This record gives sequence, C-alpha cells and structure tokens, in this order.
Amino acid sequence: MRKNHVEKLKQEMLLLQGELESSKVENENLRVGQSMDPEAVKHNVDFALKNLQKIIAGANWSIKQLVAGTESLNFVTEILKSTGKISDAEAEKKE
Repeated sequence: MRKNHVEKLKQEMLLLQGELESSKVENENLRVGQSMDPEAVKHNVDFALKNLQKIIAGANWSIKQLVAGTESLNFVTEILKSTGKISDAEAEKKE
C-alpha cells in the first residue's frame, strides 16, 4: 500500500514538473516579446495562472501525503516502542 502512495507521488511530481516546464516556455516567450498583442498577453497570463494553480494544488496534495506518511511512521514507532517495553517486562518476570 505504501508503494502505491510513493508511485502516486512520483507521478504527481512528474506532472508538476511538466506543467512547470510548460510555464517556463510561456514565460520565456513573453520575455522574448514574441507576442505583444494584448489578447495574446492575456491568454499567456491566464495560461500561466492556471498552471500555477495546478502546481500549487499538486504541491499541497503531495505535502498532505507526506505528512500523513510521517504520522503513520510515528504511530508505528510508538507501537514498536511499546512492544519492546512489553517484551522487556515479560523477560524480567521470567527471571
């Protein structure tokens, strides 16, 4: 199950990287001044804004997944500590 989360995170990061590259190309086109038409500039700004919103949403999702994974690992750590304490207590009783 954890492997599926990792694979999903990897896929999401690849998508985000692709969207970021696309936004970089659009930004470079704007910098070079290939399009000074106000309508084209508005389109490019809208395109960049939509991509940034997707990137932010994806990053938020990834962060939530990482936090959830961390919380799960902390929970497992606490269980293992408790198990170790129980084992130690049982070993002392036998002595």
